Amino acid sequence: MVATQVMRRPAVIALQTLLIAACYYGAGRLGLMRRLSVEGAVFTPIWPPTGVAVAALLLLGIQAWLGIAIGALLVVLSLSSFSSLQLSAAGIVAGNTVAPVCAYLLLLAVHFRTDLSRLRDGLALVFLAALGAMTISATADVGLLVGTDKLAPGDFWPVWLAWWVGDAMGVLIVTPVILMLYSIRAPVSLVRWREAAVVLVAAAVMVPVATRSSLSMLFLVYPLLIWAALRFELPGSLLCALFASVMATVAATEATGPFQRLSQSEVMVKLQAFNGSMALTALLLSAVITEQRNTRRSVELACQELVEVLEHLTAGNPAPRPPPVEEDGRA
Repeated sequence: MVATQVMRRPAVIALQTLLIAACYYGAGRLGLMRRLSVEGAVFTPIWPPTGVAVAALLLLGIQAWLGIAIGALLVVLSLSSFSSLQLSAAGIVAGNTVAPVCAYLLLLAVHFRTDLSRLRDGLALVFLAALGAMTISATADVGLLVGTDKLAPGDFWPVWLAWWVGDAMGVLIVTPVILMLYSIRAPVSLVRWREAAVVLVAAAVMVPVATRSSLSMLFLVYPLLIWAALRFELPGSLLCALFASVMATVAATEATGPFQRLSQSEVMVKLQAFNGSMALTALLLSAVITEQRNTRRSVELACQELVEVLEHLTAGNPAPRPPPVEEDGRA
């Protein structure tokens, strides 16, 4: 029995590694479908593999690093621009692996909860994992482009900023969705299903209008996002933010709607400002609402337990008798 368990564990780890690599590679291919160019360098506005990598580490532990490295290597080898750059490919794989691992270690140090039930968890994911750790991959990748003469040294910072924001958006948008899907519980009330259908229809109508209209109506997404967060917390707000981000990215790469007649740099700034503010709103607002809900439930549970204790004490002790009354009517 013990020998069987010992043999089964390496097999499970190998299967998990292959699954992580496949998910990383698939997310990379999806991300490469939409690209922008800044100073001659091509980048993706949202790089989903970073979100997949951080989520895999949070759910499976540090052993997920090997699957991330394999997936990153497969993505790099699939790009013809890196086919002849073995040292550069190794450096990019190392940077894309070390950055999620550092994000995981930082989150582990602050006792991050994968259910994102506290405001501190949302802040940690934003500032430590997304904005902090992703500077490693951006610096490594863009530095290698400069070192191999694929990018002029003077263009380092504009390209670095675009690369960093793309990696950070992957963590802000993709990681919470994966964590949410891992622990989601479907609502049981028929009324909530009807309201969810209304939100879905509203998103299907308003988001394309906001991202395709030439009148720059991206602000229409925020009331929908707040509605979804207030009524459905993390699942509603994160899925709404993901859909809006994908639609905005498609519109930006096609130079349509609010992104038409803009330069590539202006498109990048406008798109990433919208995606970043929307992701922050969805994540932090839903975290605050979830935290308040959990606090209210804890208070209600404590009150209920107190009532039960008082009822038990009252049932076990007879009610006090009134004092005897003397003949003159005085106690």
